[in-house]
Order: sequence, then structure tokens, then C-alpha cells
Amino acid sequence: MAGTEDITPEQVEREQAVYGPFTDVVRELVDATIRTRIDDAEARTIQDELAAIVARMRTRQLDGAYAVNNRGRHWGNTVVGLRNAVAPPLHIDRESTGRVWSSFHLGAAYEGPPGLVHGGVSALVLDQLLGEASGAGGRPGMTASLTLTYRRATPLGDLRGEAWIERTEGIKTWARGHLSDAEGITVEAEGLFILPRWAREAAESTPPTFE
Repeated sequence: MAGTEDITPEQVEREQAVYGPFTDVVRELVDATIRTRIDDAEARTIQDELAAIVARMRTRQLDGAYAVNNRGRHWGNTVVGLRNAVAPPLHIDRESTGRVWSSFHLGAAYEGPPGLVHGGVSALVLDQLLGEASGAGGRPGMTASLTLTYRRATPLGDLRGEAWIERTEGIKTWARGHLSDAEGITVEAEGLFILPRWAREAAESTPPTFE
């Protein structure tokens, strides 16, 4: 498959140095697009300029989704993706116990009701955090179910998310988590994650060790 060649850690670091700031500028563009008050003529001029930039970028690009073309690197992920301008992105800290946390900022691009985070965005972020907790605890899983309880509205701005593994049973992992602002918890979530087939097959193919 095109684009799936192995690259060295040095190449990954070089790409991070280039495309991290590159995507940050695109995030700024999204925010500026929502909040600009320029006149009509200026908006049309900038539109033409941006269309030319997009055409330049389209001259060489991946065929399909990012992770498929890059051996599972999650830079295209909607929540944590380094190269996805839709992602805030979240930078997630992890413990091997299956606990994760992240402090982040959601601005104008994530608005639902006026001044508040869209409920679907809260679900998106919590799905990622609960899944990250599952993986951090050595139980990588695909979301089977996700239930949210909206305690109160989540304001746009600085937020914190936390998640942890609650229990495991065979190929199943149950995780819980929440979002909070300076006033406390706004949304709570619980989810069930299923160990994917590839992980089960890898575990079954690993020979036992005897001490």
C-alpha cells in the first residue's frame, strides 16, 4: 500500500516539527473564519487565495485516510491528531494503571448552544479519553457502548478531562471519565470497550514463559 513504508524516529521528529506548527496555523484559520468581521470584498479575495493554496497542496497527497497510510500513526485522529485541524488537539498523560488526563482549550469551532461546547463534541472527547484509558492499562479496545450524563452545560474555554479503567472481564473493559471546568464536573461518561481481534490473536500467538 502506498505510503506505508517504515520511517525512522528522526523522520517522525522532522515531520512533527514541520506539520505541528503548520496545522496550528490551519486551526487559527478555522477560528478566524468563524469570528472575522472583514468586508465582503476582502472575504472573496481571501477565498481565492485560499483556493489557490489548497490547489497547491492537492498536487501531492495521500490516497485515503492518514493512519491507513502511516502504519497506525494517529496524526489524523479527530481528537488528538497532530495533522488534523479539527482536533483541539488533546495532549494526554497516561499511567499504566489505566488512568489518563488532559487539560485543553475548546474555542469557537466547538460551539453548540451560544458560548457552550456542543454535546456531541463532549461525547467525542470522552470517547477518546475512555479509549485511551483502556489502552493505557494494557487493554486496547474498540468502543462497544458509551453513555453520557450531562450534569450541566460545558462552557467554551479551558477544560480538563479524566478517565480510568473501572473493571475488566475477559475481552471487555469498562471505563469511566468526566469533563470539568473551573467550577467542577460538567459531563460524566461510562463506556464498554472490546479487545479487538488483532490484539486477541497477538496474545494467543505469544508463547508462554516459565520462570
